[in-house]
Amino acid sequence: MQLPFPRGPLSAWLNNRLTGHDNAALTIEIEPLDRPYADEDLQLALWVAYELQYRGFDDVSPDCQWDPDVIAFRSRLERPWSDWLETNCRVTPSTESVAVQLKALIASDDGPRLAPYLRRHATEEQFRDFVLNRSVYQLKEADPHSFGIARLDGAAKAALVEIEADEYGGGRPERMHSELFRTTMRWLGLDDSYGSYVGVVPAVTLAVSNVMSLFAIHSRWTGALVGHLAALEMTSTLPNRQYAAGAFRLGASEDEARYFTEHVEADAVHEQIAAHDLCGSYVQQHPDALGDVLFGACCSLAIDNLFADHLLTKWNQRTGTSPATEKQNHL
Repeated sequence: MQLPFPRGPLSAWLNNRLTGHDNAALTIEIEPLDRPYADEDLQLALWVAYELQYRGFDDVSPDCQWDPDVIAFRSRLERPWSDWLETNCRVTPSTESVAVQLKALIASDDGPRLAPYLRRHATEEQFRDFVLNRSVYQLKEADPHSFGIARLDGAAKAALVEIEADEYGGGRPERMHSELFRTTMRWLGLDDSYGSYVGVVPAVTLAVSNVMSLFAIHSRWTGALVGHLAALEMTSTLPNRQYAAGAFRLGASEDEARYFTEHVEADAVHEQIAAHDLCGSYVQQHPDALGDVLFGACCSLAIDNLFADHLLTKWNQRTGTSPATEKQNHL
């Protein structure tokens, strides 16, 4: 994968630094932002900085992963991003079990109804747009949360490994969820190579991945990482059933929709493992981490809602229908 084209001074400085074209210190001030999830330059620079911890870039030396100036730059980028998350996604824990609190948090979520729209009304072009955007994360699915394995012990570690093993196909490469997603991409005529659409997706799509990477690479956010995964697993079954129905409506074969149908069955089991065995065991071992677990779950819900709102707004601008109206239409 090549470095994506910069979208402003932050991503431009990082690109130049990583390719050796500019070794000057960064002098640009990174100001607090009201909507950092929508800042194209910030989110792209964060995504590039985080990707150094995953597969890196063809035109960047692997040594840049530990460049002190790049790491310091990443920390400065993270400040307005993590400040916004803390301000908007912190919840006050109760005395109930973590599983009960996670379920209540999810039940109270009233975000945009993207999955029903895709099931009933999305055109092939819109479904392609959805899959294109989702590919930025889905082609590295499970990788961010796998960072947590080395930080866990006992039942929590075993639970995370059990979930991740399914995500990686249980030892069968063709069953890896990223590979199943590639089949869906090829059905829609999309380039299924890793990171192929990073350069064209909006900031909020990058933010979906960036919140996971923020939690993944910082051990202080281990509680948030497991909470984030729990929210993903606990909100997966019904939407994926609806995505599958939309894909079949548009002519997908069983193989081409298998990414979605696979999650209907697998995540019904993962939901229980994530809530009870993973988060329950982790909080039992680390009682002070309950707030972070709920925080991670809330971040997952909030950013996914922003992503859904972005797509529905874009699609409905063409018809004059607001996302709020669509939400009522598809309850």
